[in-house]
Amino acid sequence: MIGAIEGHCPNATLVLDRFHIAKALNEAVDEVRKEQWREASVDERRALKGLRWLLFKHSSNRSKRDSRILNALSKGNRRIHRAWVLKDEFEQFWDYKAPWAAERFIKRWITTALRSRLEPIRKFVKTIKKHINRILPFIGSRLTNAVAEGLNRIIRIIKNRASGFRTLQAFTDMIFLTVGDLDIPAQIPVEFRAI
Repeated sequence: MIGAIEGHCPNATLVLDRFHIAKALNEAVDEVRKEQWREASVDERRALKGLRWLLFKHSSNRSKRDSRILNALSKGNRRIHRAWVLKDEFEQFWDYKAPWAAERFIKRWITTALRSRLEPIRKFVKTIKKHINRILPFIGSRLTNAVAEGLNRIIRIIKNRASGFRTLQAFTDMIFLTVGDLDIPAQIPVEFRAI
């Protein structure tokens, strides 16, 4: 898809969505957690239980108790702790305003992440390096596809609620009726309106 967009729209700036990058990093951190879970003894697994959702939480949504639990991993499981620290550090990228500073930050973060020797994180770094010219434009534009994703979600709900449509026109009409800015009472002729 990226190739098609860049091939047909050579003057467009492609900005990869922040949500999908954060999701890929969360998956890498979760893979580190799963590897450690598979290698852990029964007692070690008790200590790792319930970490998944804590690791996924954005730093702004974590309580002090959550942070204490995660910081305790520095003694209990250094690999999961290192993956979590790298994830938290990467969150800072989205706060940069100057593209040059963001680029300097991400290059330093990449170096640190590669030294971590965590294979899922290293795989994520390869993805970042491959798409860095599509990630950095976010800093200048702040573009996301949140509106498009929200609209797609509504369209899927409409489709599922009806269990399909016989014609594309009926489907299109239902989409416009649901998400469009349509004043239905104004569309009813005056003689048919209830008073």
